[in-house]
Amino acid sequence: MRSSTSVAVATVTSLLSLASASTLTPPVLPLIVRNPYLSTWLANAREEPWSKWPMFYTGNSVGLAVLASVPETSTVYPLLGRPQDSLDSQSSHYNLSYPVYNGAQYDASTTNLSYSIPSPSSSTGDKLEIILSFLSPITPTSTLRQAIPASYLTIHVKGNFDVNIYVDVNGQWVSGDRGSEIEWEMSETNFEDAKHLKTWKVKRRVEQLFSEVNDQAEWGTLHFTAPQHVSHEAGTSGELRQRFAKHGSLNNSIDTRFRSVMDREPVFAYSGHFNLSSHNTTNLSSLLLTLSHLQDPVTQFASARGLTWMRPLWSSYFHSDEALITYHYLDFASAFALASNYSAQLAKDAYESGSDTYVDIVSLSARQVLGATSFSGTPDNPLLFLKEISSNGNSQTVDVIFPAFPFFLYTNPRWLGYLLEPLLEHMLSGQYPNDYTMHDLGTHFPNLTGHADGNDEYMPVEECGDMLIMGLALVNSLMYGKDAGDQSQSLWSGMGEEKNLSQLDTVSKDVSPFALPARLETREGVFGLDDAFGGPKAGAHQARRWLGRSYKLWKQWTGYLVEFSLEPSNQLCTDDFAGWLALQTNLALKGIIGIRAMSDLAELLGEKEDAKFYRNVSEVYVKKWEGLGMSRDGGRALLSYDWFGSWTTLYSLFADALLCFHPDSNFSAESTTASELAVQDSEQKPLHPPTKDDSERKTGNFIPNHIYTTQSHWYSTVMQKYGLPLDSRHLYTKSDWEFQAAAVASKTTRTEILERVSRWVNETSTDKPFTDLYVTEGSGGFPGPDFFARPVVGSHFAFLALERACGGMAAEGFGYEE
Repeated sequence: MRSSTSVAVATVTSLLSLASASTLTPPVLPLIVRNPYLSTWLANAREEPWSKWPMFYTGNSVGLAVLASVPETSTVYPLLGRPQDSLDSQSSHYNLSYPVYNGAQYDASTTNLSYSIPSPSSSTGDKLEIILSFLSPITPTSTLRQAIPASYLTIHVKGNFDVNIYVDVNGQWVSGDRGSEIEWEMSETNFEDAKHLKTWKVKRRVEQLFSEVNDQAEWGTLHFTAPQHVSHEAGTSGELRQRFAKHGSLNNSIDTRFRSVMDREPVFAYSGHFNLSSHNTTNLSSLLLTLSHLQDPVTQFASARGLTWMRPLWSSYFHSDEALITYHYLDFASAFALASNYSAQLAKDAYESGSDTYVDIVSLSARQVLGATSFSGTPDNPLLFLKEISSNGNSQTVDVIFPAFPFFLYTNPRWLGYLLEPLLEHMLSGQYPNDYTMHDLGTHFPNLTGHADGNDEYMPVEECGDMLIMGLALVNSLMYGKDAGDQSQSLWSGMGEEKNLSQLDTVSKDVSPFALPARLETREGVFGLDDAFGGPKAGAHQARRWLGRSYKLWKQWTGYLVEFSLEPSNQLCTDDFAGWLALQTNLALKGIIGIRAMSDLAELLGEKEDAKFYRNVSEVYVKKWEGLGMSRDGGRALLSYDWFGSWTTLYSLFADALLCFHPDSNFSAESTTASELAVQDSEQKPLHPPTKDDSERKTGNFIPNHIYTTQSHWYSTVMQKYGLPLDSRHLYTKSDWEFQAAAVASKTTRTEILERVSRWVNETSTDKPFTDLYVTEGSGGFPGPDFFARPVVGSHFAFLALERACGGMAAEGFGYEE
């Protein structure tokens, strides 16, 4: 194997420095996670990586095997998966042994698995160090790179004796049916700057478009790419692994007997030799491999022009699969640099906001959020499709996007716009019959075929409130920088050149206000970067243009909330697993905040009468809500207005603070208490016209301070072993809502929630990717239903999103002590 370049040396050094501080030990770790169908995880992550096969997010195994062989002793070592099951422990040709596993380190984009192998020479005792580094880069300044459904596996070795490395994959990457017939081929590139990259291409012999088996796609091609100087072979798994164990290499042959995934299990392998013994000093070398799962089309979508097969966004930039694969392989250094920048800044922000364990929690959550999405559309009209992973497979679920959106606000609000756009386009086209916003765009991803009969899951107040809150948060993220210190909602979205106002005025109405630049930017030698999202000059223009296209929908949804949010009828909220319930306190508050949000949206468009009306309604409603929703002693929020012994996590308070409705955070200054309001006449009164007092109230708090402090104090009294239960009905919790609630609680309560969730991560008995629904006592397991790998963990970023909201002022008062 060729010695690594200085770039590769710097890369592994940076990897180790960035990811060496992982303190939490979750049961599962992300390896290759890019979208709902390229989602491979390290199972049983608290044990050695060779104790189980890697898995798809559902828990089904995925073939990814790695072996190391030391030629001097003819000893073979399993590193990942269970390739040792194919080997003979009593063989006379090789010795089977096991390395020392030094553990896993991770950041937002990278998972490193580290090993050491003893020296064949007892005199020196020097160990060989091996790192399997999995990079699924999060690149908030480059939508182009984020849209590429591919990941990197870099194998780094350091030592002074030779070693051979073997890696194989199987057909489980392209089908969830072990009986599916698959076919494969080896191809080589011949581009001037990338001669003879080798790529295995594997797919179903008969692809089934837009269909799944066990949540895995039944269409699309796996591309497994390596440099030209490695050896390759396709054949039966046991035969290839035994050949490598005996000889340390493969024979560059291809078994052309196409068959099913597990019929004499065909695998597609590479092996490379690392010549480290040629010098007396310790040498560092590396091998770069890439894995991608390419689909074209990616979904079918009931768009404004009818049911449409949607192409991937990357297809607008690359004329062929081969061009994409080659670009991605050669782009490693830039992708790694951008991802490292994000991970380092995230770690810094999270540590300052919480603790070293909070760094780990958001790092574990980041790839999981984006792993539920798939970029589509064109640069003029980019779209981001989302699968409601594990809970039911719905497409573009509004109340799943909502808990995910703090991640997008912190990382790149532009992508939040791309998530909302399919919903807006579909409903504007008249394909959804109800007055409230739809729950989802399709019963099961990737079929976003809508609900023309209006019979989607019934949570109307929830979805209308969610859309209005996200809509205003997105608008706010565009407008920043007019005053000194007025920071952007995302550090990365403010980078690049601001859009030109004169050009914005002349662009076609068919082009999205959030379009990617016609010519991607180059900064600091890195090509393919986005322009700025919003800004002091263009931000308000972009916001008005985006909102103006769909204003009638926002007004329609707000009208529904005016009529039905104060006293919600028997319906579901986002916590639908808990069942139907009338008069839900937290749900009502979300709807009321949605009405208040609409006032600001209307004001932006110059709709002054609408703005006054919705402001007036919301202020009347929130006073009524306090009398109805707080307990009679004023000590907590009720689960529902008429359930007097109950309590709830009031996580809708987070939206009030995030949307800048809580500018005065002097928590020592208390106003009218909840108990005082509770004895007031709760009968609905006519809406009063705006007065001088009303205009003065615009500079005050929408929801009074004492609601925040009351809830914060209550949470500390009902805390359990592994965190804050969702409400008084059960001991289970939702981690997304825990973090939203903690973000607007006292420093003491926030720290307590964070510490208990961190303990849960280390001790939970769950065995799937990061669940958001777990029991706060016992073993911290699944309560049934089992939720896992869901994008809702984006709310783990609630602290970070709040700290950058409102020009960096939204979280200022929430460090108070109780």
